[in-house]
Amino acid sequence: MFEFIRTHQRLMQLLLMLLILPSFTFFGIEGYSRFREGDNSIAKVAGRSITQQEFDAAQREQMERFRQMFGGKFDPKMLDTPEARKNILEGLIAQRVMEAEASRNLLSVSDQTLQQTILAVPGLTGADGKFDVERYKSLLAAQGMTPAMYEARLRHDLTLQQVNAAVQSTAFAPKTVAGRLSDLNDQEREVQEMLFKASDFAAQTKVTDEMLKAYYEKNGSQFEIPEQVKAEYVVLNSDAVASQISVSDADIKSYYEQNAKRYTEEEQRRASHILIKADKNASAAAKTAAREKAEKLLAQVRKNPGDFAKLAKEYSQDPGSAERGGDLDFFGRGMMVKPFEDVVFKLKQGEISDVVESDFGYHIIQLTAVKPAAAKSLDEVKGQIAADIKKQLAAKKFTEMAEQFTNTVYEQSESLKPVAEKLKLKIETASDLTRVPNPATSPNAPFNQPKFLAALFADDAIKNKRNTDAIEVAPNTLIAGHVIEYKPVTKRPFEEVKGVIRERVTQAEAENLARKAGEAKLAALKAGGDAGSFSEAKTVSRVKNASLNAVALGAVMKADVSKLPSYVGVEVPGQGYSVFRINRIAQPATPDSARRQAEQQQVANALAQQETLAYLEVLKKKAKVQVTKPIVEKGDAEANEKK
Repeated sequence: MFEFIRTHQRLMQLLLMLLILPSFTFFGIEGYSRFREGDNSIAKVAGRSITQQEFDAAQREQMERFRQMFGGKFDPKMLDTPEARKNILEGLIAQRVMEAEASRNLLSVSDQTLQQTILAVPGLTGADGKFDVERYKSLLAAQGMTPAMYEARLRHDLTLQQVNAAVQSTAFAPKTVAGRLSDLNDQEREVQEMLFKASDFAAQTKVTDEMLKAYYEKNGSQFEIPEQVKAEYVVLNSDAVASQISVSDADIKSYYEQNAKRYTEEEQRRASHILIKADKNASAAAKTAAREKAEKLLAQVRKNPGDFAKLAKEYSQDPGSAERGGDLDFFGRGMMVKPFEDVVFKLKQGEISDVVESDFGYHIIQLTAVKPAAAKSLDEVKGQIAADIKKQLAAKKFTEMAEQFTNTVYEQSESLKPVAEKLKLKIETASDLTRVPNPATSPNAPFNQPKFLAALFADDAIKNKRNTDAIEVAPNTLIAGHVIEYKPVTKRPFEEVKGVIRERVTQAEAENLARKAGEAKLAALKAGGDAGSFSEAKTVSRVKNASLNAVALGAVMKADVSKLPSYVGVEVPGQGYSVFRINRIAQPATPDSARRQAEQQQVANALAQQETLAYLEVLKKKAKVQVTKPIVEKGDAEANEKK
């Protein structure tokens, strides 16, 4: 990535927040007013409040999205910093000011645009090529949404895109700027290296017990065994709710009858064809010639039907099917152009059509097989229907049980037994839990989530032996815990870690000696001293590093080359100290044009984002944005409520 783009980290952070923040239109555009304002208001935009609850929901959504993107590599701490919290709030403010601008300009999204956007979503087309309404509904239900909710959210997002696109679509990157940046990226430097290995200086180090003890005292945190808890926990999720729901045979039968179309495969037909191309805008003479050719082929096919595949391979102008003897495989209604499809579904098996004209030209069609419509029996789909009904009922029942779960763990906080018995949940146990998720445990485990672990280590849970609050760790997943054993932070004894410390101190001292020797050599070279023994020359660039350490490459590419040869020194972590001699600089003989084009687009995108930020600042002034109080972390807010 370019240095230019690196310098715009603040810009990129805000744009990232805008891209991944939830739109909250699950509640509808006006749904923000459902939240209590009063003391919970943390900012005002165009007279409307952003509440602490909305901020908490945005932060949870952020964590869930990052967890899905990065899996076990995601560290929740990256979103639990003052800067990250500020970015989330700025994202919410940006969203609100764009809403206000859209409202001022009476921007809207037509029903047709909304419909076309939904129809373009992958995976919503059935085997017949038509939009599968039932699948659409079931996928939304699995996310706890109805079509009306989703469509309101989508309409809202498309409206905001109009505001954003008005600025971003006008940005462009001057070719001279992009070209200069690409030149810097491509620039090649011929270098030679002189490495002062730390290992070569290890024998010269003098490590005393006093040095080891000093390291132990100064770096005590490296030898700490973190505090740990053993805890009981109960989980309420969709699976737990579904396990308590029974579905009768009568319910299954009724569902089957009401949704019979979902379990029916429509008739499909297999056909072969010979196409003689004639564009619909072709001249009358061209069309006549094409039709005459098709008629002659039809006469040959009718005379020898068994030669259809042979003639298709030789004469058909449809490259996709000609090599297969004209075979189009099975297809259903709605998958072929008219009148081609109508003719196919009128033919009898083995029958050959007359010449059929379409927008592509003239076809001779042979029906080769028919797969009749077939409905799956109730017995075949009984299990699937039972699961679907359970899922739908569970989604409705979860809300009711979630309220009972939340109230019970709070009101009867001495134990998890009351909530487990009331809601028929299983109490489970987890040991050796720390304040941070364990990378060796599944990142999806409810007890391995940062919010739950934070609650477990709160004073109320450890000192007062009370249940944690109900913590939402994933969509439709609540967990509450109870600490049954606590182990405070301990430090491993000095004698136990003495060997490890000796290795680290010896390495550090050796690296220090290597650095001093390297710096002395670098000073001598710059003063015109003997060049000594450098390695064989190699060519490096920002896109071709020739196995150089990233730190070393950065130093080489940033070095002053106004006078050659140029010398630069750099500490190489874990290895020692390297002195590089830069002999010459050049541009590659054959630049990568595709990469340069991509880089120009990157620059254009960065400029567009910069202009968007400037536009947002203007909109903020219009909307009279005010941050009314500092952001409160959720844990702090809950603690204050209990007090």
